Amino acid sequence: MKKRTLRPRSGFIAAVDIGSTKVCCFIATVEDGAPRVAGIGHQVSKGVRNGVIIDIDAASQSVLQAVHAAEEMAGTTLSEVVINVSGGFGASRLVKAELALNGREVNDALMHKVLDQGHRIKELPDRTLIHSIPVGFSIDGGRSLRDPRGLFGQKLAVNMNIVTAALSTIRNLSNCIGRCHLETAAVVVSPYASGLSCLVDDESELGATVIDMGGGTTTIGVFFDGNLVFADGIPVGGSHVTNDIARGLSTPVVHAERMKTLYGSAIASSADEREMITVPLVGEDEDGHANHVSKSILVGIIAPRLEETFELVRDRLESSGFDKITGRRVVLTGGASQLPGTRELAGLILDKQVRVGRPLRIDGLAEATQGPAFATAAGLVHFALSERAEIPRRGRALTEQPTGLIGRLGNWVRDYL
Repeated sequence: MKKRTLRPRSGFIAAVDIGSTKVCCFIATVEDGAPRVAGIGHQVSKGVRNGVIIDIDAASQSVLQAVHAAEEMAGTTLSEVVINVSGGFGASRLVKAELALNGREVNDALMHKVLDQGHRIKELPDRTLIHSIPVGFSIDGGRSLRDPRGLFGQKLAVNMNIVTAALSTIRNLSNCIGRCHLETAAVVVSPYASGLSCLVDDESELGATVIDMGGGTTTIGVFFDGNLVFADGIPVGGSHVTNDIARGLSTPVVHAERMKTLYGSAIASSADEREMITVPLVGEDEDGHANHVSKSILVGIIAPRLEETFELVRDRLESSGFDKITGRRVVLTGGASQLPGTRELAGLILDKQVRVGRPLRIDGLAEATQGPAFATAAGLVHFALSERAEIPRRGRALTEQPTGLIGRLGNWVRDYL
Protein backbone atom coordinates (compact mmCIF):
# COMPACT_ATOMS: atom_id res chain seq x y z
CA MET A 1 0.00 0.00 0.00
CA LYS A 2 1.09 3.58 -0.45
CA LYS A 3 2.19 5.33 2.72
CA ARG A 4 -0.63 7.01 4.60
CA THR A 5 -0.46 9.56 7.37
CA LEU A 6 -2.66 8.48 10.25
CA ARG A 7 -4.78 11.34 11.53
CA PRO A 8 -7.15 10.35 14.32
CA ARG A 9 -9.79 13.05 14.61
CA SER A 10 -10.50 12.18 18.25
CA GLY A 11 -9.40 9.71 20.87
CA PHE A 12 -11.38 6.89 19.27
CA ILE A 13 -12.07 5.77 15.71
CA ALA A 14 -15.19 3.70 15.02
CA ALA A 15 -16.25 1.50 12.13
CA VAL A 16 -19.48 -0.41 11.55
CA ASP A 17 -19.69 -3.28 9.06
CA ILE A 18 -23.36 -3.66 8.13
CA GLY A 19 -23.67 -7.06 6.49
CA SER A 20 -26.49 -9.35 5.49
CA THR A 21 -25.74 -11.90 8.21
CA LYS A 22 -23.90 -9.92 10.90
CA VAL A 23 -23.31 -6.36 12.06
CA CYS A 24 -19.89 -5.66 13.55
CA CYS A 25 -18.56 -2.55 15.30
CA PHE A 26 -14.84 -1.90 15.92
CA ILE A 27 -13.66 0.96 18.13
CA ALA A 28 -9.92 1.65 17.90
CA THR A 29 -7.23 3.95 19.20
CA VAL A 30 -3.78 4.68 17.75
CA GLU A 31 -0.69 3.35 19.50
CA ASP A 32 2.78 3.86 18.00
CA GLY A 33 1.24 4.72 14.63
CA ALA A 34 -0.87 1.56 14.41
CA PRO A 35 -4.55 1.06 15.23
CA ARG A 36 -5.41 -0.97 18.32
CA VAL A 37 -8.94 -2.25 18.79
CA ALA A 38 -10.36 -1.18 22.15
CA GLY A 39 -13.94 -2.34 21.72
CA ILE A 40 -15.77 -4.92 19.61
CA GLY A 41 -19.46 -5.64 19.25
CA HIS A 42 -21.24 -7.90 16.80
CA GLN A 43 -24.82 -9.02 16.38
CA VAL A 44 -26.87 -11.13 14.02
CA SER A 45 -27.97 -8.84 11.21
CA LYS A 46 -31.67 -8.29 10.73
CA GLY A 47 -33.45 -6.22 8.13
CA VAL A 48 -30.64 -6.50 5.54
CA ARG A 49 -30.83 -8.60 2.37
CA ASN A 50 -28.16 -8.80 -0.33
CA GLY A 51 -26.35 -5.91 1.33
CA VAL A 52 -29.38 -3.58 1.13
CA ILE A 53 -31.60 -2.50 4.03
CA ILE A 54 -35.15 -3.79 3.67
CA ASP A 55 -36.39 -3.21 7.25
CA ILE A 56 -35.04 0.01 8.76
CA ASP A 57 -36.30 -0.71 12.29
CA ALA A 58 -34.75 -4.18 12.46
CA ALA A 59 -31.48 -3.02 10.89
CA SER A 60 -31.21 -0.05 13.26
CA GLN A 61 -31.74 -2.31 16.25
CA SER A 62 -28.95 -4.65 15.10
CA VAL A 63 -26.56 -1.73 14.61
CA LEU A 64 -27.52 -0.19 17.95
CA GLN A 65 -26.82 -3.42 19.84
CA ALA A 66 -23.45 -3.93 18.14
CA VAL A 67 -22.39 -0.33 18.76
CA HIS A 68 -23.54 -0.43 22.38
CA ALA A 69 -21.53 -3.59 23.06
CA ALA A 70 -18.41 -2.02 21.54
CA GLU A 71 -18.93 1.21 23.51
CA GLU A 72 -19.27 -0.75 26.75
CA MET A 73 -16.04 -2.62 26.05
CA ALA A 74 -14.11 0.53 25.05
CA GLY A 75 -15.59 2.70 27.80
CA THR A 76 -16.61 5.50 25.46
CA THR A 77 -19.60 6.96 23.62
CA LEU A 78 -19.41 7.38 19.85
CA SER A 79 -20.58 10.34 17.78
CA GLU A 80 -19.63 9.24 14.25
CA VAL A 81 -18.68 6.04 12.43
CA VAL A 82 -17.29 4.90 9.09
CA ILE A 83 -19.60 2.39 7.43
CA ASN A 84 -19.46 0.03 4.46
CA VAL A 85 -21.76 -0.58 1.53
CA SER A 86 -21.83 -4.10 0.10
CA GLY A 87 -24.93 -3.93 -2.11
CA GLY A 88 -26.49 -1.41 -4.44
CA PHE A 89 -23.25 -0.26 -6.07
CA GLY A 90 -22.46 -1.06 -9.68
CA ALA A 91 -19.26 -1.68 -11.56
CA SER A 92 -16.82 1.20 -11.21
CA ARG A 93 -15.51 3.01 -14.26
CA LEU A 94 -12.42 4.96 -15.24
CA VAL A 95 -12.83 8.55 -16.37
CA LYS A 96 -10.22 11.09 -17.45
CA ALA A 97 -9.91 14.70 -16.36
CA GLU A 98 -7.56 17.04 -18.25
CA LEU A 99 -6.00 20.44 -17.61
CA ALA A 100 -4.05 22.67 -20.03
CA LEU A 101 -0.51 23.34 -18.84
CA ASN A 102 0.70 25.49 -21.76
CA GLY A 103 4.29 24.61 -21.02
CA ARG A 104 4.06 25.25 -17.27
CA GLU A 105 5.62 23.13 -14.55
CA VAL A 106 3.21 20.86 -12.66
CA ASN A 107 2.92 22.08 -9.06
CA ASP A 108 0.57 21.48 -6.13
CA ALA A 109 -1.92 24.10 -7.34
CA LEU A 110 -2.26 22.49 -10.77
CA MET A 111 -2.59 19.08 -9.13
CA HIS A 112 -5.45 20.51 -7.05
CA LYS A 113 -7.19 21.77 -10.17
CA VAL A 114 -7.03 18.56 -12.22
CA LEU A 115 -8.07 16.42 -9.24
CA ASP A 116 -10.95 18.77 -8.51
CA GLN A 117 -12.14 18.35 -12.10
CA GLY A 118 -12.18 14.60 -11.59
CA HIS A 119 -14.23 14.92 -8.43
CA ARG A 120 -16.79 17.16 -10.15
CA ILE A 121 -17.93 14.47 -12.58
CA LYS A 122 -21.73 14.45 -12.72
CA GLU A 123 -23.70 11.34 -11.85
CA LEU A 124 -27.24 10.29 -12.69
CA PRO A 125 -29.90 11.69 -10.34
CA ASP A 126 -30.49 8.27 -8.75
CA ARG A 127 -26.76 7.63 -8.13
CA THR A 128 -24.37 9.08 -5.59
CA LEU A 129 -20.58 9.21 -5.58
CA ILE A 130 -18.83 6.88 -3.15
CA HIS A 131 -15.20 7.03 -4.33
CA SER A 132 -13.31 8.96 -6.98
CA ILE A 133 -9.80 7.56 -6.78
CA PRO A 134 -6.82 9.00 -8.70
CA VAL A 135 -5.14 5.97 -10.27
CA GLY A 136 -2.57 7.56 -12.57
CA PHE A 137 -1.42 10.86 -14.08
CA SER A 138 -0.01 11.55 -17.53
CA ILE A 139 1.53 14.49 -19.36
CA ASP A 140 0.86 15.03 -23.08
CA GLY A 141 -0.60 11.54 -23.42
CA GLY A 142 2.55 9.80 -22.18
CA ARG A 143 2.86 6.81 -19.89
CA SER A 144 1.17 6.73 -16.51
CA LEU A 145 2.92 8.66 -13.74
CA ARG A 146 2.49 8.36 -10.00
CA ASP A 147 3.66 11.91 -9.24
CA PRO A 148 3.99 14.40 -12.14
CA ARG A 149 5.04 17.38 -10.01
CA GLY A 150 8.13 19.13 -11.31
CA LEU A 151 7.54 18.06 -14.92
CA PHE A 152 6.68 20.35 -17.85
CA GLY A 153 4.19 19.81 -20.66
CA GLN A 154 1.16 21.05 -22.55
CA LYS A 155 -1.58 18.95 -20.95
CA LEU A 156 -1.95 17.23 -17.55
CA ALA A 157 -4.42 14.36 -17.26
CA VAL A 158 -5.56 12.12 -14.41
CA ASN A 159 -7.51 8.87 -14.58
CA MET A 160 -10.12 8.54 -11.84
CA ASN A 161 -11.77 5.32 -10.71
CA ILE A 162 -15.39 6.33 -10.06
CA VAL A 163 -17.49 4.17 -7.73
CA THR A 164 -21.16 5.06 -7.35
CA ALA A 165 -24.11 3.52 -5.54
CA ALA A 166 -27.88 3.81 -5.70
CA LEU A 167 -28.89 6.97 -3.87
CA SER A 168 -31.65 5.10 -2.02
CA THR A 169 -29.14 2.56 -0.69
CA ILE A 170 -26.90 5.25 0.79
CA ARG A 171 -29.84 7.22 2.17
CA ASN A 172 -31.16 4.13 3.93
CA LEU A 173 -27.74 3.32 5.41
CA SER A 174 -27.38 6.91 6.61
CA ASN A 175 -30.87 6.86 8.08
CA CYS A 176 -30.09 3.59 9.87
CA ILE A 177 -26.97 5.11 11.44
CA GLY A 178 -28.87 8.30 12.27
CA ARG A 179 -31.49 6.33 14.18
CA CYS A 180 -28.65 5.13 16.41
CA HIS A 181 -27.81 8.81 17.18
CA LEU A 182 -24.62 8.64 15.13
CA GLU A 183 -23.29 10.53 12.13
CA THR A 184 -21.82 8.85 9.07
CA ALA A 185 -18.21 10.01 8.70
CA ALA A 186 -17.61 8.12 5.44
CA VAL A 187 -19.00 5.30 3.31
CA VAL A 188 -16.59 2.72 1.86
CA VAL A 189 -17.38 -0.14 -0.52
CA SER A 190 -16.67 -3.48 1.15
CA PRO A 191 -13.96 -4.83 -1.21
CA TYR A 192 -11.97 -1.60 -0.82
CA ALA A 193 -12.05 -1.91 2.97
CA SER A 194 -11.14 -5.59 2.80
CA GLY A 195 -8.18 -4.80 0.55
CA LEU A 196 -6.90 -2.12 2.92
CA SER A 197 -7.08 -4.68 5.70
CA CYS A 198 -5.75 -7.85 4.09
CA LEU A 199 -3.38 -7.06 1.22
CA VAL A 200 0.36 -6.90 1.80
CA ASP A 201 2.27 -4.10 0.11
CA ASP A 202 3.56 -6.21 -2.80
CA GLU A 203 0.08 -7.49 -3.62
CA SER A 204 -1.34 -3.99 -3.71
CA GLU A 205 1.52 -2.66 -5.84
CA LEU A 206 1.98 -5.55 -8.30
CA GLY A 207 -1.71 -6.38 -8.67
CA ALA A 208 -4.24 -8.50 -6.80
CA THR A 209 -7.97 -9.15 -6.75
CA VAL A 210 -9.88 -9.14 -3.46
CA ILE A 211 -13.06 -11.22 -3.42
CA ASP A 212 -15.13 -10.44 -0.33
CA MET A 213 -17.59 -13.30 0.19
CA GLY A 214 -20.34 -12.07 2.48
CA GLY A 215 -23.66 -13.52 3.49
CA GLY A 216 -25.78 -11.75 0.88
CA THR A 217 -23.25 -10.43 -1.64
CA THR A 218 -19.87 -11.24 -3.16
CA THR A 219 -17.91 -8.09 -3.98
CA ILE A 220 -14.77 -7.64 -6.06
CA GLY A 221 -11.92 -5.17 -5.70
CA VAL A 222 -8.98 -5.01 -8.12
CA PHE A 223 -5.85 -3.33 -6.76
CA PHE A 224 -2.86 -2.21 -8.83
CA ASP A 225 -0.03 0.25 -8.22
CA GLY A 226 -1.33 0.77 -4.69
CA ASN A 227 -4.82 1.85 -5.75
CA LEU A 228 -8.29 0.38 -6.15
CA VAL A 229 -8.71 0.41 -9.95
CA PHE A 230 -11.97 -1.55 -10.23
CA ALA A 231 -14.86 -2.53 -7.95
CA ASP A 232 -18.00 -4.55 -8.58
CA GLY A 233 -20.40 -6.88 -6.79
CA ILE A 234 -22.88 -9.67 -7.38
CA PRO A 235 -25.96 -10.38 -5.18
CA VAL A 236 -24.92 -13.94 -4.28
CA GLY A 237 -23.35 -14.98 -0.98
CA GLY A 238 -23.13 -17.55 1.79
CA SER A 239 -26.79 -17.23 2.71
CA HIS A 240 -27.75 -18.49 -0.74
CA VAL A 241 -25.74 -21.65 -0.08
CA THR A 242 -27.59 -22.09 3.22
CA ASN A 243 -30.97 -21.61 1.52
CA ASP A 244 -30.04 -24.15 -1.17
CA ILE A 245 -29.30 -26.71 1.55
CA ALA A 246 -32.56 -25.93 3.37
CA ARG A 247 -34.59 -26.38 0.18
CA GLY A 248 -32.68 -29.36 -1.12
CA LEU A 249 -32.83 -31.34 2.12
CA SER A 250 -36.21 -29.99 3.41
CA THR A 251 -34.59 -28.85 6.65
CA PRO A 252 -35.00 -25.62 8.66
CA VAL A 253 -32.60 -22.81 7.73
CA VAL A 254 -30.95 -22.87 11.16
CA HIS A 255 -30.09 -26.56 10.71
CA ALA A 256 -28.96 -25.96 7.15
CA GLU A 257 -26.48 -23.33 8.42
CA ARG A 258 -25.28 -25.74 11.09
CA MET A 259 -24.72 -28.54 8.58
CA LYS A 260 -22.90 -26.20 6.23
CA THR A 261 -20.58 -25.08 9.02
CA LEU A 262 -19.91 -28.54 10.51
CA TYR A 263 -19.88 -30.78 7.43
CA GLY A 264 -19.88 -28.54 4.37
CA SER A 265 -17.17 -28.46 1.72
CA ALA A 266 -16.77 -26.90 -1.69
CA ILE A 267 -14.93 -29.90 -3.14
CA ALA A 268 -15.98 -33.56 -2.98
CA SER A 269 -13.75 -36.30 -1.58
CA SER A 270 -13.83 -40.09 -1.78
CA ALA A 271 -14.85 -40.39 1.89
CA ASP A 272 -18.03 -38.33 1.48
CA GLU A 273 -20.18 -41.34 0.53
CA ARG A 274 -19.35 -43.13 3.79
CA GLU A 275 -20.03 -40.21 6.15
CA MET A 276 -23.68 -39.90 7.13
CA ILE A 277 -25.38 -36.73 8.38
CA THR A 278 -28.61 -36.47 10.38
CA VAL A 279 -31.01 -33.99 8.75
CA PRO A 280 -33.99 -32.72 10.83
CA LEU A 281 -37.03 -32.14 8.66
CA VAL A 282 -39.09 -28.97 8.37
CA GLY A 283 -42.22 -29.11 10.55
CA GLU A 284 -41.10 -32.18 12.51
CA ASP A 285 -40.13 -32.24 16.17
CA GLU A 286 -36.39 -32.17 16.65
CA ASP A 287 -36.60 -35.49 18.49
CA GLY A 288 -38.95 -36.92 15.89
CA HIS A 289 -38.43 -37.89 12.27
CA ALA A 290 -35.13 -37.11 10.60
CA ASN A 291 -33.42 -38.14 7.40
CA HIS A 292 -29.92 -39.55 7.16
CA VAL A 293 -27.99 -38.55 4.06
CA SER A 294 -24.40 -38.95 2.97
CA LYS A 295 -22.04 -36.00 3.06
CA SER A 296 -21.70 -36.31 -0.72
CA ILE A 297 -25.30 -35.11 -1.13
CA LEU A 298 -24.56 -32.04 1.00
CA VAL A 299 -21.42 -31.27 -1.00
CA GLY A 300 -23.43 -31.82 -4.19
CA ILE A 301 -25.70 -28.94 -3.13
CA ILE A 302 -22.94 -26.57 -1.96
CA ALA A 303 -20.45 -26.94 -4.81
CA PRO A 304 -22.70 -25.82 -7.72
CA ARG A 305 -23.66 -22.58 -5.96
CA LEU A 306 -20.03 -21.71 -5.20
CA GLU A 307 -19.00 -22.65 -8.74
CA GLU A 308 -21.68 -20.30 -10.06
CA THR A 309 -20.43 -17.54 -7.75
CA PHE A 310 -16.82 -17.79 -8.94
CA GLU A 311 -17.91 -18.06 -12.57
CA LEU A 312 -19.86 -14.81 -12.16
CA VAL A 313 -16.79 -13.19 -10.59
CA ARG A 314 -14.63 -14.44 -13.46
CA ASP A 315 -17.07 -13.03 -16.01
CA ARG A 316 -17.16 -9.64 -14.28
CA LEU A 317 -13.36 -9.48 -14.19
CA GLU A 318 -13.02 -10.45 -17.85
CA SER A 319 -15.63 -7.94 -19.00
CA SER A 320 -13.97 -5.17 -16.97
CA GLY A 321 -10.64 -5.58 -18.76
CA PHE A 322 -8.76 -5.74 -15.45
CA ASP A 323 -8.45 -9.53 -15.31
CA LYS A 324 -4.90 -9.59 -16.74
CA ILE A 325 -3.52 -6.48 -15.05
CA THR A 326 -3.74 -8.07 -11.61
CA GLY A 327 -1.69 -11.08 -12.55
CA ARG A 328 -2.63 -14.36 -10.89
CA ARG A 329 -3.10 -13.24 -7.28
CA VAL A 330 -6.50 -13.51 -5.55
CA VAL A 331 -7.25 -12.91 -1.88
CA LEU A 332 -10.51 -14.26 -0.45
CA THR A 333 -12.13 -12.54 2.53
CA GLY A 334 -15.54 -12.60 4.20
CA GLY A 335 -17.25 -15.24 6.31
CA ALA A 336 -18.33 -17.36 3.33
CA SER A 337 -14.69 -17.86 2.30
CA GLN A 338 -14.07 -20.03 5.38
CA LEU A 339 -15.90 -23.07 4.01
CA PRO A 340 -13.38 -25.90 3.44
CA GLY A 341 -12.37 -26.27 -0.20
CA THR A 342 -13.44 -22.74 -1.19
CA ARG A 343 -9.86 -21.62 -1.79
CA GLU A 344 -9.12 -24.63 -3.99
CA LEU A 345 -12.36 -24.24 -5.96
CA ALA A 346 -11.65 -20.56 -6.56
CA GLY A 347 -8.19 -21.42 -7.87
CA LEU A 348 -9.62 -23.95 -10.32
CA ILE A 349 -12.33 -21.69 -11.74
CA LEU A 350 -10.39 -18.42 -11.77
CA ASP A 351 -7.09 -20.04 -12.79
CA LYS A 352 -5.22 -17.93 -10.24
CA GLN A 353 -3.20 -18.32 -7.06
CA VAL A 354 -5.59 -17.92 -4.14
CA ARG A 355 -5.08 -17.31 -0.45
CA VAL A 356 -7.50 -16.50 2.38
CA GLY A 357 -6.93 -13.00 3.77
CA ARG A 358 -7.05 -11.97 7.41
CA PRO A 359 -6.83 -8.52 9.03
CA LEU A 360 -3.26 -7.16 9.05
CA ARG A 361 -1.60 -4.15 10.71
CA ILE A 362 -4.17 -3.93 13.50
CA ASP A 363 -3.63 -4.89 17.14
CA GLY A 364 -5.99 -5.89 19.91
CA LEU A 365 -8.09 -8.41 18.01
CA ALA A 366 -9.18 -11.50 19.90
CA GLU A 367 -8.60 -14.83 18.20
CA ALA A 368 -12.28 -15.11 17.32
CA THR A 369 -12.15 -11.81 15.39
CA GLN A 370 -8.87 -12.36 13.52
CA GLY A 371 -10.44 -14.29 10.65
CA PRO A 372 -11.59 -13.23 7.17
CA ALA A 373 -15.14 -12.55 8.41
CA PHE A 374 -13.83 -9.40 10.15
CA ALA A 375 -11.64 -8.12 7.30
CA THR A 376 -14.10 -5.41 6.23
CA ALA A 377 -14.52 -4.01 9.75
CA ALA A 378 -10.74 -3.87 10.21
CA GLY A 379 -10.34 -2.20 6.81
CA LEU A 380 -12.89 0.46 7.75
CA VAL A 381 -10.71 1.29 10.76
CA HIS A 382 -7.69 1.72 8.46
CA PHE A 383 -9.74 3.98 6.21
CA ALA A 384 -11.01 6.03 9.17
CA LEU A 385 -7.47 6.66 10.36
CA SER A 386 -6.23 8.09 7.07
CA GLU A 387 -7.18 11.28 5.28
CA ARG A 388 -7.75 10.34 1.66
CA ALA A 389 -8.58 12.35 -1.43
CA GLU A 390 -10.90 9.91 -3.15
CA ILE A 391 -13.86 10.31 -0.80
CA PRO A 392 -15.50 13.42 0.67
CA ARG A 393 -16.27 13.65 4.36
CA ARG A 394 -19.98 12.97 4.64
CA GLY A 395 -21.77 15.25 7.02
CA ARG A 396 -25.38 15.33 8.02
CA ALA A 397 -26.93 14.93 4.58
CA LEU A 398 -25.69 12.25 2.26
CA THR A 399 -28.25 13.36 -0.28
CA GLU A 400 -26.39 16.61 -1.00
CA GLN A 401 -23.44 17.04 -3.31
CA PRO A 402 -20.12 16.23 -1.54
CA THR A 403 -18.26 19.24 -0.18
CA GLY A 404 -14.96 20.00 1.52
CA LEU A 405 -12.74 18.27 -1.02
CA ILE A 406 -10.15 20.98 -1.60
CA GLY A 407 -8.62 20.76 1.86
CA ARG A 408 -8.45 16.98 1.63
CA LEU A 409 -6.84 17.20 -1.80
CA GLY A 410 -4.04 19.22 -0.27
CA ASN A 411 -3.43 16.44 2.25
CA TRP A 412 -3.48 13.86 -0.52
CA VAL A 413 -1.02 15.73 -2.75
CA ARG A 414 1.35 16.24 0.17
CA ASP A 415 1.16 12.87 1.93
CA TYR A 416 -0.42 10.23 -0.30
CA LEU A 417 1.81 10.37 -3.37
